[in-house]
Amino acid sequence: MPATAYAHDIDPRQKLLDAIGDVAGVELFHTQVLCAIYIAPETTKGGIIRPPSNVDEDKYQGKVGLIVKLGPEAFAKDSKWQWPDDLGLGDWVFYRVSDAYACHVNQVDCRIIEDVDVKGRVDHPDRVW
Repeated sequence: MPATAYAHDIDPRQKLLDAIGDVAGVELFHTQVLCAIYIAPETTKGGIIRPPSNVDEDKYQGKVGLIVKLGPEAFAKDSKWQWPDDLGLGDWVFYRVSDAYACHVNQVDCRIIEDVDVKGRVDHPDRVW
């Protein structure tokens, strides 16, 4: 599925950032990463409408999230882990769903994940599904 498969009225990054709002009251420890789960739009660019159950399933099986908060040691380089220098807040990352803890922050579906369980970064959330 190409990165432009879904009809986005609003940039998905901005939509999630606006929805989650202020996360200053959320404190993560150690190497934890808070990701807002990407939920694909109901309608594709081709006009196909996904059923509500399919859209809702993204909450439980979504593999892409937007980094919205980092623990103090998240993505710290050491002799074992060498992260890209620019990896951090506002990046789209993908992960194995079973490696993450599901939660809600400011009524937004999120996952808390260890930095080492982040499998990669993508330029657009529609690239991984």
